[in-house]
Amino acid sequence: MKAFLILEDGTVFEGTHIGVQKEVVSEIVFNTSMAGYLEVLTDPSYAGQAVCMTYPLIGNYGICREDMESLRAWPDALLVRELSRIPSNFRSDCSLQEFLEENDVPGIAGIDTRALTRILREKGTMNGMITTNQAYDLAGILPLLKAYTMGNVVEKVTCREKYVVKPAKSLAENGPLSGAARFDRKAYESGAREPRPSLVKKLNGEGLRVALMDFGAKKNIARSLAERGCEVTVFPAFTPAEEVIAMQPDGIMLSNGPGDPKECTAIIEEIKKLCATDIPIFAICLGHQLTALAHGCDTHKLKYGHRGGNHPVKDLATGRVYISSQNHGYVVDTEGLDPKVAVPAFINVNDGTNEGLSYTGKKIFTVQYHPEACPGPQDSRYLFDRFIDMMKGESCNA
Repeated sequence: MKAFLILEDGTVFEGTHIGVQKEVVSEIVFNTSMAGYLEVLTDPSYAGQAVCMTYPLIGNYGICREDMESLRAWPDALLVRELSRIPSNFRSDCSLQEFLEENDVPGIAGIDTRALTRILREKGTMNGMITTNQAYDLAGILPLLKAYTMGNVVEKVTCREKYVVKPAKSLAENGPLSGAARFDRKAYESGAREPRPSLVKKLNGEGLRVALMDFGAKKNIARSLAERGCEVTVFPAFTPAEEVIAMQPDGIMLSNGPGDPKECTAIIEEIKKLCATDIPIFAICLGHQLTALAHGCDTHKLKYGHRGGNHPVKDLATGRVYISSQNHGYVVDTEGLDPKVAVPAFINVNDGTNEGLSYTGKKIFTVQYHPEACPGPQDSRYLFDRFIDMMKGESCNA
C-alpha cells in the first residue's frame, strides 16, 4: 500500500506503508545509528516524535525483546529506506514489522532517507504527517502541521508508581548472561536482570542506595547502577522532593526524557529542592537540562538535534574525547554562565555546544549525552563510577 510523508514546508515523499495503518502528525527527527533500532524505538525520549533512520537497511536482525529499553515503543512513527521483512538472528523473537504492529506504530519505507535528512539539516527539524490517503489535501494539511506541538510528554512516559531495582549479585553467583536467554516480562518489569560480565568491573557501589527520577528513563540507567552493586528506587517524575529526601538516598539520578525542558515547570521546582540538599546528584539528557534551569540557566532548541551513536564529546578537565550516544533536541546555554553557579565540563566536538556541567561548590555533575548507551559506544560508562565515587565521598574526577 502506498504511503506519503508530508512535511510542513510542503515537501512530499512517496513510499510504502509499514507497521499499522494509521495517520499521524509528529515532529520528524533523524537518527544516524547503524544498529540499535529496537533501543531507539523503546527509548521514551522519542515520545511525540517520528524517527527517520539514516542507515539504509533496518530490521535485518529482528526484535530481541530482552534488549528493550522500556516495555513498549514510544515514537509516533518509523521512517526507513528499506525494511527487512525476514530477520536473521538466533535471538530474534519476531520481525520489526510484527513489533510495529504489536505496538500500534505506523511507518513508511521506500523513501530517500538521505534526501529527507538533508532537508532537516538545512531547514531544521519540522513537523510532518504520514498518511495512506492518496487523496490528501495539501492545503488543508499544512496548517495542521505548523500548529502541532508535542506538549508535556514527560507525564506520558514516566512510571506510575515507584519501584525498586535490586543490586546485581556477584558474577560468581550469577554466571555469564546467555545470549540465547529469552524475554521474561515479569522479571523485566521488576528490573531484575543479570549483569553483563563485559561491562562489570566490580560492585563498587555495594550498599549504596540511589533515587532515580524517571522523566522517561531507559532501563539501562537503573541496570548500570545495579550492575555496580547499588539498590535503585525509581520514582515517578512528579514525586515531591520531600518524599525523595525522606528516603535518605546516598545519591540522586535525574534521567533522560522527551520534550521541551521549559515545559516541566513543576518538576524544575522540585529539582531546586533536591539541589539544595547535600545529596550527590548525577543527571543526564533531560535531567541535565532541568538541573540547569533549576539553577537559573537557559536552554534553547537545536536546529536539528543530536541523535545517534557517533557523537564526539570532549572532557574539558582531561582533554580526552569520547564517542557518545545522544538523543536530544535541546541544549543548555552556557554563554554568560556564572562560574559561581557551574562551569562547562564537556563540549560537543562537532558544533561546540554544551555537553555537561559541573556545579560549583556542590556534589552535582550533569551530562547531555547517554553514558548508559544502548545503543551506542560504551566510552562513557565510567561516569557511573564517578557518581559512585562521589556518593562514597571520594574524588569524582575521571
